[in-house]
Amino acid sequence: MQSMLRWINRIGDKAGSLGALVSAMGCAMCFPAIASLGAALGLGFLGQWEELFIGTLLPASAVLLLVVHALGWFAHRQWQRSLLGMLGPVLLLLALYLWFDAKLIYVSLALMVAVSLWDLFSPASRRCDDRCTLPAKEIGS
Repeated sequence: MQSMLRWINRIGDKAGSLGALVSAMGCAMCFPAIASLGAALGLGFLGQWEELFIGTLLPASAVLLLVVHALGWFAHRQWQRSLLGMLGPVLLLLALYLWFDAKLIYVSLALMVAVSLWDLFSPASRRCDDRCTLPAKEIGS
């Protein structure tokens, strides 16, 4: 079960961050800096689906990341890492629904990508709490 949670966490983290970044690249009017990067990468055609990206894909990616990092806590028991991973999506959802602030959206997207890269290059390892027990071989020794 732990390996399944760890696998979901690693794959879901990358998918959510990539989805949020690509959806921001598709909105040239909202995010000109990221959209120009997307156009330079050949993603200028995404502009025709701007409403779908901003209204559906960006919030869905943020919710996916929230769920993945919440499940990640069960996989590796590092609350600091999970909290930092959930901070970016929460900021993104606040910026989208409470007040539209492009700078806050840029910061939240950068934080989500940074946490995703951190997980890629330094994967979390499980930390035991008080309920962890030693394997049966070590108890008998």
